Amino acid sequence: MRFSFTRRERTDLVKSWLAISLAFAIVMAGLALTGSWAARFAMALVISLVTAGLGFILHELAHKWLANRYECYAEYRADNTMLILALVTSLFGIVIAAPGAVHISGHVDHRQQGKIGLAGPATNLILAAAFLALFFLLSNGWVRTAAGFGSVINTWLGLFNLLPFGAFDGAKVIAWSKAAYGITVAVAVIMTFCCFFFIQAQIGIF
Repeated sequence: MRFSFTRRERTDLVKSWLAISLAFAIVMAGLALTGSWAARFAMALVISLVTAGLGFILHELAHKWLANRYECYAEYRADNTMLILALVTSLFGIVIAAPGAVHISGHVDHRQQGKIGLAGPATNLILAAAFLALFFLLSNGWVRTAAGFGSVINTWLGLFNLLPFGAFDGAKVIAWSKAAYGITVAVAVIMTFCCFFFIQAQIGIF
């Protein structure tokens, strides 16, 4: 099936990308960077767009791409209530990030559904590893800060989406393969530990 987007889907993806990026930027501007609030916010927004925002977009596109490979129709839909909630909670220093979901039409078995569910968190963990490598390659500067934040937030997004209940990706993965679920969670936990402790110790993001 061809990988394509409807006009509404493109609008929902962009809207969600901006809202999630804005929410994380509000948290970062209040917690992490130096200088005036306006300057902190401007830098935080740029960082969030290419780390948290990119992590969200690629997570959802990974679900959609693999569903298309299984000959299913898949389309992202934003949840406006959850987008507003993410922005409101960011004012209190946290982000509840559940901006929407990819809706799939067509037949998939437990194995295919599990792999589709795994595609999103796996994408976040791959992004986190790439950001972490960039962080250690750089010696200083705002790009290094962005890489550090990108690594932390993508490990968190991956681990959060692996929760094994409800509509979370983890519930689909564990229904397909407990071994695949266990391995992925173990990797996510180790990466989360490394990112939070090594990066926090060096640049103090949180």
